[in-house]
Amino acid sequence: MTRSIEITSIDDNLTPLLRQTEKDEIEERRKVDCIIEFKETNGQDTSGSQTKKCVNQIFDKIFKDLNNSSIKSCTIFKVNVGLRESNSAAYTPKMVSIGPYHKNEPQLVSMEKYKLLYLQRFLQRNKSLDVESCISELEKLKEDAIKCYDDIEDVDTDEFCKMLLLDGCFVVEFIRDRCQLWEGEEEIFNSNIGCIQNQILRDLMLLENQLPFFILNKLHHMTREDDELSLAVQAILPSTFFVELQEMTFELFIEAEYNVGNIKHLLHAVHMFACHGNPVKESNKNIKWHKSMPNATELSEAGVSFAKVRNHFNSNKDNNTDMKSLFDIKFENGLMTIPCFQVEDETETLLRNLIAFEQQSYDMQPKYFSDFAVFMDYLIDSDKDVNLLRRKGIIENCMGEDKDVSTLFNKIANGVTIYPTFYYNEECIKAYQHCDKTLNRVMANLMRNYFSSPWVGASTVAAIILLILTTIQTILAFTGSVK
Repeated sequence: MTRSIEITSIDDNLTPLLRQTEKDEIEERRKVDCIIEFKETNGQDTSGSQTKKCVNQIFDKIFKDLNNSSIKSCTIFKVNVGLRESNSAAYTPKMVSIGPYHKNEPQLVSMEKYKLLYLQRFLQRNKSLDVESCISELEKLKEDAIKCYDDIEDVDTDEFCKMLLLDGCFVVEFIRDRCQLWEGEEEIFNSNIGCIQNQILRDLMLLENQLPFFILNKLHHMTREDDELSLAVQAILPSTFFVELQEMTFELFIEAEYNVGNIKHLLHAVHMFACHGNPVKESNKNIKWHKSMPNATELSEAGVSFAKVRNHFNSNKDNNTDMKSLFDIKFENGLMTIPCFQVEDETETLLRNLIAFEQQSYDMQPKYFSDFAVFMDYLIDSDKDVNLLRRKGIIENCMGEDKDVSTLFNKIANGVTIYPTFYYNEECIKAYQHCDKTLNRVMANLMRNYFSSPWVGASTVAAIILLILTTIQTILAFTGSVK
């Protein structure tokens, strides 16, 4: 039985919408009827191949939609539950939303007027541009942009293009502000109010708060001055990080320019720059790390020494070993060298988002930040371990209590998958073997049980002296009686 929809009087503007709705209803009923018929016949074709053909068409469309979504092209992810559950706030914007995931959240709406101000300034840089022409250019890229996101449904393409323009201009102009390329240009955000700029910069480093870099690069090129730095370089310069970044050499400028087509988004740009020049270790498939490495205190008690290393361009400050990056951790002959790094209020947020990006990207190897977090989780169990590393100059604690730093590293590796290519396999095995040696293990037990604190150590020394004196007295008494 079919149902007819009678339209007696209606606005002509709504007629196409109703007609489309009627068509959608008919199509949905056709699909349901096909599936019901398929179930009733138990898959048996009683009147030919019509039923099977109908069901196949349904699934063919589903498969086509899956192929169109192109899972491999997804680069901007929603952080999975395993990583998010230990600190969901680290993945959530506080000041500004970029992209579709956090759009229209009430606490972020106040920043929309600043997006319009940045759009206005963006258009003023090139008098031939207007909103319509910009959106027209972005429409050519919208399909590729949509595929970059993880499972966004019912996309209104017009609204999506407007969002790309507003959010993209905001990011491009904010980065230009931070780099202070044009003297005398009025800032949208006063640099004297540093907390606002820092919170925005923090939000721009969130995995869920990204735009595809090819969108940003397109907008940048629309208004780029002849002598202006590339957006890739500009994006890196103001990015805060908890270890001193490498010196911006001419080679790195060329590297950033050359790899601009491979950059997925701003967070990826920071990741690429932080990992630049770090050697890829050959994994030994016969050696896999499955045990927990002793923590810093246990290693120290077993005779392991710790030393800090700094970036090569700061090595003249101290007579320390040169290093190339944050990840250049070595263990040789009882000496563990670790790069000096700062732990600040936003360290956890940045590190967590870099880890999430690595964990959810199929083509990211080695997973430098993930493996660094796991290694530090091995090394730090309590505030005693942080205190030891801080006294050695390895950790610069800008958070406050050592307990806060230990809590950070104890939780940050939750949900992180360790792969056979674990970057610190060799260092963990050497450290474990060093502590597993009989003499080192005995010394470690002695230090832990009898010299764990100054008072316990003093009591142990006093007991030893008393034992020695008692032994001497006994010997003297025995020899005297023999005479």
